[in-house]
Amino acid sequence: MKWQRGYESNDVEDNRGRSAFGGGGVGMLGPALAIGSRFGLPGIAIALAAFFLLPRLMGGGGDESARSLAPQERSQSVSAGDEQKQFVSFVFDDAQRTWAEAFAANQKPYSKAKLVLFTGSTPTACGNGSAGVGPFYCPPDQRVYIDLSFYQELARRFGAPGDFAQAYVIAHELGHHVQNLLGIEKGVRRAHGPTEGADSNSVKLELQADCFAGIWARSSQKRDLLEPGDIEEGLAAAAAVGDDRLQKQATGTVQPETWTHGSAAQRASWFKRGYGSGSMSDCDTFEGRL
Repeated sequence: MKWQRGYESNDVEDNRGRSAFGGGGVGMLGPALAIGSRFGLPGIAIALAAFFLLPRLMGGGGDESARSLAPQERSQSVSAGDEQKQFVSFVFDDAQRTWAEAFAANQKPYSKAKLVLFTGSTPTACGNGSAGVGPFYCPPDQRVYIDLSFYQELARRFGAPGDFAQAYVIAHELGHHVQNLLGIEKGVRRAHGPTEGADSNSVKLELQADCFAGIWARSSQKRDLLEPGDIEEGLAAAAAVGDDRLQKQATGTVQPETWTHGSAAQRASWFKRGYGSGSMSDCDTFEGRL
């Protein structure tokens, strides 16, 4: 992926070296890694009403409008040795700029999220967050949390190396922020019904965030940020954190009734759908007829 070395973001908080205990939030990984809280859905009709007010969020904008989302230059004060922080800062700001532009095109306000880097564990408005759950988003404080050591696990343990695999992780968590702003996450959290299982609302929420990550990937392609093999890296990362693959690796068995994020095939498929379409109307995992 093409990105700006030395990039610094005003929306990235570096809390590495500090510690806390516990876990919570809406995260990347499945139950095999003891992920934190899950949500399930009653006011989903209301949430989806808000959702469909943005029917073609990224569709039909054309290359001209897409290029206007290119990140602006920032100061070079970030340590040259902290390249990973620079990379996630660039991706986070680029994705936020994409969504802000898309919301504005539909006369909707976009409230920016923050990205918090931490080591081991960290306090959040969702409770204490642990690196053991993987990267996660906390709706009450509108922050994405990540211990950057997760990327080593993603490459070595889960077999999904590459910078765009890392970018997919950030884009997925920011997808939860988009759900939060549209009221989708709130409807899911208030819902009745199972919070685990292959057809649960929790799984649908996660697959939609994968689809939203694909929408950002499409916008990146329009701005000539993608390099050969990038989309394949994103698809590999999405599949690597599928519930079935994580369960198989951890226990040797697959239990669909306990899924909270979806299978490897589902996650890759929904990311690919968002990338191929660029439209939020094609990310309606709750309707299930797209």
